[in-house]
Formats: sequence, C-alpha cells, structure tokens
Amino acid sequence: MNVFVFDIETVPDVEGGRRLYGLEGLSDKEVANVMFHKRRQETGSEFLRLHLHKVVAISVVLRSRDRLAVWSLGDESADEKEIIERFFHGIEKYVPTIVSWNGKGFDLPVLHYRSLLHGIPAPRYWETGDNDQSFRWNNYLSRYHRRHTDLMDVIAGYEMRAVAPLDEVATLLGFPGKMGMSGAAVWDSYLAGDIAGIRNYCETDVLNTYLVYLRFEMVNGNLTPGEYRDELQRVRETLKTENKPHFEQFLAHWPESP
Repeated sequence: MNVFVFDIETVPDVEGGRRLYGLEGLSDKEVANVMFHKRRQETGSEFLRLHLHKVVAISVVLRSRDRLAVWSLGDESADEKEIIERFFHGIEKYVPTIVSWNGKGFDLPVLHYRSLLHGIPAPRYWETGDNDQSFRWNNYLSRYHRRHTDLMDVIAGYEMRAVAPLDEVATLLGFPGKMGMSGAAVWDSYLAGDIAGIRNYCETDVLNTYLVYLRFEMVNGNLTPGEYRDELQRVRETLKTENKPHFEQFLAHWPESP
C-alpha cells in the first residue's frame, strides 16, 4: 500500500482580496491587513475563511513498498497551480491512502477552492464509486472512510471537543513537535521571501504527522511493535542520508529510545 502524508502552508490570497473588496492600488501587505481586519470584526480572530487562503507549500511523506521519501512539491519558484497539480497528480498516479492532521477541516477544503480557481482536474480524488465501484465504500471525500485518514478527526473519535494540536500530541509521544516557525509566522516569512524556510517548516510538520500515524497504525493493529520500531528507524536513516540542516535539527530533537 502507498501512504501519502501531506501538510500545506498558506498565506492570504491578496489577489482575491483585491477583487472581492475593491482594493486595487494597495500593496500585498496592505490588502492582507484589510482582510485580517475584516475577519477580526467578524470573529475576533485573524484566521481567514478557507476560500481566502493561497497555498505556498505542500510537503509530503511517501511510504511505498520499497521507498520512504520526504519532500516539498515543486521547487521554490513553483507557483500555486503547479504545486497543487503535483499533489493531485500524486493521487492519480499512486492512488494512495492520504494522511493528514486536520485535513478534513483545513487542508483539503483549501485545496478544493484553489483547484476550482485554477481549473485543476483530479478525477481519481473526486471519485465516489460511479466509475470505480471500489471507491463507493472507501473514497477520499467521506468523513468516515480511511482512504483519507485525518488523524486529528479519527483519534478524537470525530468529536470536535476532543481534538488536540499536532504539536502537543507529537511532543507527548516523544517526537520533536513544531520547530523553527509556526503557521502564524508564515505570512511574514513569505513577505520576506523565505520560501525555503516555509518549506522546511512544512516538511518537519509532515514528519510529525507521519510519526503519529505510525504510532496509530501500531495501536490499531496494522503494525506490530517490532514493525513500528523498524519504521521509526527507517525514518531516522532516511533523514540522515538527506544531509539537510532542518532534518538534522529534527533528529537532534528526537532522542533515540534506550
């Protein structure tokens, strides 16, 4: 089975903000400030509605029968359309189990809106059994199907009152948790042109998600304790061979069990 763990990072869709609110002539930062202000008036929070997010990074862990890889889709110069096309192409190619933390509530709805905006076809992703009967009872869209495993949703028993932050769950399990940045800092980093920093942060986040997923696979019986330990070691060895500073930092915050 192919497992495709993913995480996205977003910034305000300032082009959309200009169009919606008639803000031509303002800088990106000024448009975003107006968008944040309007949202604060609505809810008291600056967190924008999902259709007003723009994707700037998608990082993935791919575990196939003979491969484990961690990377961000596209290169640093890739635009949003290319990044999202690569994401859905991976689903078309591998038909994997996709895994997220709050993907049902954030990542996938954002990707839906942005794929609509860019006109990106993804027939395999949207399949619900009309053309392939195997998707009728296990597809990417239904909340209780495991072809998309939203770990936050599943572990909380589908109770919003029971959800927990990925950072805290990962840390409690002995994994590194968030490192170097937070989602709230992505916009400032984007304005400063630090796309590499955003991608590195996203990659460490998706690694935490994958490690929690491995733990979940052990407790639900899909991995034996020995297989679980082997998979953790595979992650360590993969990160060591990559020889990248943010992976080295991740390993330094992830002590090996005695």
